[in-house]
Amino acid sequence: MKQRSLFLILILICAVLILGCQPEKAKEFRATPIAENEVDPEVWGKVYPIHYEMYKQSQEPTHAGKSKYKRGWDTDKVIYDKLSEYPFMALLYNGWGFGIEYNEPRAHFYRIIDQLEIDPSRLKPGGVCLTCKTTYAPELEAKYGLAYYNRPYKEVWSWIPEKHRKLGDSCIDCHNPKDASLHIRRGFTLVKALQTMGVDTNNISHQHMRSIVCAQCHVTYVVPRDKEMKPTGLFFPWQGSKLGGISIENIIKVLKSDPAYGEWKQAVTGFKLAYIRHPEFEFFSNNSVHWNAGVSCADCHMPYKKAGGFKVSEHRIMSPLKNDMKGCLQCHSETPEWLKQQVIAIQDRTMSLLLRAGYQTAVSAKLFEVANKSQESGKQLDQSLYNKAKDLYLEALYRVIFIGAENSIGFHNPTEATRILGDAVAYASKSEAVLRTILAKANVEVPVHIDLELKKYLNNRGEKKLNFKPEQEFKDPFGTQQNIEAFLR
Repeated sequence: MKQRSLFLILILICAVLILGCQPEKAKEFRATPIAENEVDPEVWGKVYPIHYEMYKQSQEPTHAGKSKYKRGWDTDKVIYDKLSEYPFMALLYNGWGFGIEYNEPRAHFYRIIDQLEIDPSRLKPGGVCLTCKTTYAPELEAKYGLAYYNRPYKEVWSWIPEKHRKLGDSCIDCHNPKDASLHIRRGFTLVKALQTMGVDTNNISHQHMRSIVCAQCHVTYVVPRDKEMKPTGLFFPWQGSKLGGISIENIIKVLKSDPAYGEWKQAVTGFKLAYIRHPEFEFFSNNSVHWNAGVSCADCHMPYKKAGGFKVSEHRIMSPLKNDMKGCLQCHSETPEWLKQQVIAIQDRTMSLLLRAGYQTAVSAKLFEVANKSQESGKQLDQSLYNKAKDLYLEALYRVIFIGAENSIGFHNPTEATRILGDAVAYASKSEAVLRTILAKANVEVPVHIDLELKKYLNNRGEKKLNFKPEQEFKDPFGTQQNIEAFLR
């Protein structure tokens, strides 16, 4: 009996020791009300100091070298010029601000600072350019209406309170001051866009909200123009789509549906075109593996962590590649290095296809230049075939712009990236074939190899000198760019 009692006592002692050695369970952060419409992150930081300290780290350089393609900026504050890395873009975007200066984006902290430092041509549309950049956009749009969209950028920028004229993102962009719950602050854009797809914006699940708050800015948008090319508003081209199925086909259909959506004239072709900007949400949510698995943007870019005894979401928002794959490790059991190599493999293949599609589209663009000059010199071209070639070209061009502007190099939706770029190559090749037929019928001699004159487009971008180091130029994975340039010669 004594031995049994002693045995039970030993078991009890062991149990107490084991339980006592277990780490304390992370506590959930308790929400505390903040004044309504409080924009200042410092005020939020007094209530949520752990989150605020992470948020402030966004102004520091990202981890150079951890991401192969999205290098951000390093300790020397080198800003990477996309046009020098991908010269076909300099040709295709010539005639537009993006053809003068188009840089890899920095962190949210620099949303307005980057606009103030970039070539002024990028800000010609006016105040509408601030929609995704300033926290005050909803108030400015509500107060000034049409003037918010079409008055000069610097004038609208001056309407922001002086203290916050360089403020990038703020806590209120994503969180309701009453209880820190997720909310949609830019109702004049995102709520309307969701409603066009039949989404009940008052009944969105928390997990979907962890992506939809990102969709306030990480989307493409249309800026309609009047006869004087002044903006008259802004909307997301989601008409006819559905949540989880916003396809490139439907976006292009909207872009081509009204001449008022043409924002710029492409110099090489003379075509008035729309544009596509940072369509991360559309690309990721379109039937991707992670979207269908219930993964949100925040799961990967703001993974949970323990800080000060609390369970918090990482508020230094960055790519999982730059955070040692911590977001991926929440679900995946493989090693960080293995996971990283899978990401790089997807991005390498996407980049190879993007280069092929981009250069092939550039070839078609230069053939339109030949065709237009031939018409100006009195040659009669088959207009029906010309229009056919133009339609094929636009299908290719918008696809190239879409993937080039999307910031994951295909990883957000690998199979969709392959489909889109494969179609882009096909459309651009068909456009080239039709153009050669047109020119042959008009007795216009066209060389087999088309000179893209890339140096001309790269060198004639104005006087702005970009802080771009040649020794850090992009080296593509399969030699695709070099092979294509050799072929074109």
